[in-house]
Amino acid sequence: MRKKDANIRPKAMDRGQQDSHTRISEHDGEIMTIAKKEVITAPQTITIKEAAEIMVKNKFRRLPITDSGSGRLVGIVTAMDILDFLGGGSKSKLLEEKYKDNFLAGINVHVKEIMTRGVVSISNKDSIHDAVELILNKNIGALPIINPEEKIVGIISERDISFLLSGVLTDETVEDLMTTSVISTTMGTPLESASKIMVRNHLRRLPVVGKTDEHPDKDKLVGILTATDILNFFGNNGMFGNLTSNAATDIFNTKISDIIETNVISTSPDVKLGDLSKLMKEKRIGGLPVVKDDEIIGIITERDLLGMMKK
Repeated sequence: MRKKDANIRPKAMDRGQQDSHTRISEHDGEIMTIAKKEVITAPQTITIKEAAEIMVKNKFRRLPITDSGSGRLVGIVTAMDILDFLGGGSKSKLLEEKYKDNFLAGINVHVKEIMTRGVVSISNKDSIHDAVELILNKNIGALPIINPEEKIVGIISERDISFLLSGVLTDETVEDLMTTSVISTTMGTPLESASKIMVRNHLRRLPVVGKTDEHPDKDKLVGILTATDILNFFGNNGMFGNLTSNAATDIFNTKISDIIETNVISTSPDVKLGDLSKLMKEKRIGGLPVVKDDEIIGIITERDLLGMMKK
């Protein structure tokens, strides 16, 4: 919910402004000044389990998929795609119908079965402003950067762009931009139910609330579950300790209290957005619950910051 218009435009987004530390070659656009240029990719023939393990090992939540012959980008798989497949959404029908809920068989199929094709990408000659427009209009978290030969030369995420606000002086606060309609869950929620909540509501993070000894009369923020937490649970083979059969439903009966992060970093509604972005950059996190008087009153994410930067 936006209470007033923000008017923040980091210098890196001002066309034509460029200092000696961000000078780019005549062949590249502004986007390459903040893009990650060392991009890990994988072929279509790796398994879903292998894709998850690559993402967990390298601590990222999306993996570009390339043609093993030409090296051209043919798809992308994200933590949310894997979560969707493992029981959260429409892609789980493949596991249910084709593999009869045989979890071990399902996670060992080729990643091309669940990857997103027709990937939205951006040229290495484009600007940061172009990237912001595409990310917001297409409602996606990142853009592979493609050269004229259609090969991937970088990747840019909404997090990379939102970090441009780090330390920027502004009167705008978290309260001006946060989402106040917060979907949350409780510690006893099974992983399957939490996954469905996240996939169906397009949430990468789900606050967890509950009563504590200090506050027995009201729900307090006690943890947060992210798509990456679930990916880590599977990618680190944590599920094998809970596996009683090949059925995916057995694994998804795991309570989220077993895997959530309980040391939650939160923010307050009066924090300046530049300070918020600095905190998010330092902690390498993409979203924060907003807490007041020990109650969660909102949530603010890198996507919210991007929307402000578009103005």
